[in-house]
Amino acid sequence: MRATFTKYILEFKRPGGTSRGVLRSKETFFIYLQEGTNWGVGECGLFRGLSADDLPDYEQKLQWACDQIEQGESALRQALQKYPSIVFGLEQAFRSLQSDKPMELFPSPFLTGQPIPINGLIWMGDISFMQEQVATKLADGFRCLKLKIGALDFSEEFKLLQSLRERFSAEQLEIRVDANGAFHPANALHRLTELASLQLHSIEQPIRAGQIPEMAALCRKSPLPVALDEELIGVFERKEKKALLEQIQPAYIILKPSLTGGFEASGEWISLAEELRIGWWVTSALESNIGLNAIAQWTATLNTKLPQGLGTGGLFTNNIAAPLEVKNANLWYRPEKGWDYSQINRICT
Repeated sequence: MRATFTKYILEFKRPGGTSRGVLRSKETFFIYLQEGTNWGVGECGLFRGLSADDLPDYEQKLQWACDQIEQGESALRQALQKYPSIVFGLEQAFRSLQSDKPMELFPSPFLTGQPIPINGLIWMGDISFMQEQVATKLADGFRCLKLKIGALDFSEEFKLLQSLRERFSAEQLEIRVDANGAFHPANALHRLTELASLQLHSIEQPIRAGQIPEMAALCRKSPLPVALDEELIGVFERKEKKALLEQIQPAYIILKPSLTGGFEASGEWISLAEELRIGWWVTSALESNIGLNAIAQWTATLNTKLPQGLGTGGLFTNNIAAPLEVKNANLWYRPEKGWDYSQINRICT
């Protein structure tokens, strides 16, 4: 077996605003396996400034993984536990290599026409830009929107949410918000109380990750359900995961396999959450269509009915062509469209 990796820069069609800044491009890496005439590919969805493995030796670790590929998936997963995006890529690549169809990794009805319900993502920007995005998503049939908040004046963001709620009841439109840790512990509860008056579904990561006692207190007191996102990053051992969830007791956790160590590690988070009666859903983390495809196929095996955060495939000008389609607030796999294997091989070899 031979393994190589390739860096690839995804270019946004339009800059994406978050409370951590504006994103114009996204670096990612592909691991490519060859064994005889068979090949497999996986995406290591490194997220600069956010991933636990955003480290100076990242590419050296990728090369080490390629050099040691004969050790196999299980041994490499254990050795690279603290490099979650590399594990994520390796899990895909091995499954891809072993599949009769290299881009079909997890058999489920999703591959034959059963869609996955998704939320509509609203990026930060000025209010008119956010209103424009909301109007487009509503016209496209979305009845669950996720708005990134925390970069603008809170009163302006509140007015936008309020205007949405005045037009649509909670039964007609589910609204999730993601603060990406933008609130300060001193004002977070007051803001969550205000937001709760709008009958929002939940808020992701209201305060910065790592403030565990403060987050636990917020979850106990907040009238608005709190979801952990960044808080899960860099927590690798099962006992540490369980202790974190038991201490904070969030309403939900958000699984991003690129950031939480791939499918096996994310599945461990899910099993622990369910033991503690904590809800969850899955979100992509700005991967190319190679990573998004794998996440969607895995998610489809989990039998969850909540809208998932998997609508990011259309964000880039130079994405990998894929039979994934967002239509009527669902993500569809269109097998009749197929994959352009020559494009994948051209990029990865």
